[in-house]
Amino acid sequence: MSELENDLIEIKGLGVASRIGVPDDERAVAQRLELDVWMWPERGFRGLGDELGGTVDYGAVAERCREVAGERERRLIETLAEEVAEVLLAGWRLRAVRVTVRKFILADCGSVAVTVQRGGGS
Repeated sequence: MSELENDLIEIKGLGVASRIGVPDDERAVAQRLELDVWMWPERGFRGLGDELGGTVDYGAVAERCREVAGERERRLIETLAEEVAEVLLAGWRLRAVRVTVRKFILADCGSVAVTVQRGGGS
């Protein structure tokens, strides 16, 4: 396995607000969701020289995820996961991305989640 296959940046449990759900009344008010994001950068970490410009700014990624989640209402968490993955691949130098969206909606259940992976990552 090459260094590119191993070098990974993760954001776990990122809180976002989104008006999301199938019933109209569920979308009336933004609800808290959580995102997990795995990013495989185009370049491995070796040779970064301790410089942010050579890697992925995870603070900027987190902010963009929050913006995408809040910019419009959606019916499905699957749609949000897909849109976040597309935005990240278009906005950063990534080989691949995996996005999990977690929703806290069912009684007696910790969460419901969906995951999409786009690009050629592991």
